[in-house]
Amino acid sequence: MNATPSDASPGDRTAVVQRNTAETQITVQINIDGRGTANLSTGIGFFDHMLDQIARHGLIDLDVQAVGDLHIDGHHTVEDVGITLGQAFAQAVGDKKGIRRYGHAYVPLDEALSRVVIDFSGRPGLHMRVPFKSGMVGGFDTQLAFEFFQGFVNHAGVTLHIDNLHGENAHHQAETVFKAFARALRMALERDLRLGDVIPSTKGSL
Repeated sequence: MNATPSDASPGDRTAVVQRNTAETQITVQINIDGRGTANLSTGIGFFDHMLDQIARHGLIDLDVQAVGDLHIDGHHTVEDVGITLGQAFAQAVGDKKGIRRYGHAYVPLDEALSRVVIDFSGRPGLHMRVPFKSGMVGGFDTQLAFEFFQGFVNHAGVTLHIDNLHGENAHHQAETVFKAFARALRMALERDLRLGDVIPSTKGSL
């Protein structure tokens, strides 16, 4: 296994990270200060749809190219995309000077409602309570949503709370989770003009 990040210029909140293992070959490119454009190919259509929510509602330019052992199942592909995306965010955010740090969002879709709260704390932690009403949505195993976010959290160094408050349709449940995640990311990573070039922590580092 190897993960190879590129070097980012000061103030340039972009990253390119590659992850190559015996199970997956993945390249992720992000621009935190983008316009929400996406170029996605994971081999799992519904997963691409969820990644598109992150890009469009987070206003993050996102390119994910993944080839995985889908002849087995989607587990390695989804988890490894989460890991690689987390690495890319950690690189692009850098020392976290001037960001809001915290973000939260509630997102509804018909009968479904989800809440996501995130802290770019430097400490990985995931609480996820999403009682999916179906095990599969298209070719996507809903259990893998947890694996995606666990991979992201561990490698982005964030604390993440995800709660699906209402929902009867698994597609709606998943979509509200990913949209709320995107909006929370956008809030947390916005530059705080009042804060200036300061790390948002009494410890002086995150």
